[in-house]
Amino acid sequence: MGLFGKKKTQENCCSHTTATATDTGAAGTTSGIKVLGSGCAKCNELEAATKAALAELGIDTTIDHVTDFAQIASYGVMTTPALVVDGKVVSYGKVLKPEEVKALLQKVRG
Repeated sequence: MGLFGKKKTQENCCSHTTATATDTGAAGTTSGIKVLGSGCAKCNELEAATKAALAELGIDTTIDHVTDFAQIASYGVMTTPALVVDGKVVSYGKVLKPEEVKALLQKVRG
């Protein structure tokens, strides 16, 4: 019978979920740019888009790719990939285009 079949679950790109979501980053991490995700194709696409946006803006900054689930959870991110700018989660759950990343960087950094 179909009543006792396996439960279907919906997964995001990296299968990371946490119980809470906040807009602030982990304690002690207030500067720089981070991509949060396991290293899947979507996370790598976000990292590439971020590099392209930084190049267009003429900003020479390294991008940290955080793959440790405990660190990702400390940001309160529910879905990955996520983008963190200066300790603040500015996007999560989708791959941004370079233009979108550029707009977010300009908004956060003024």
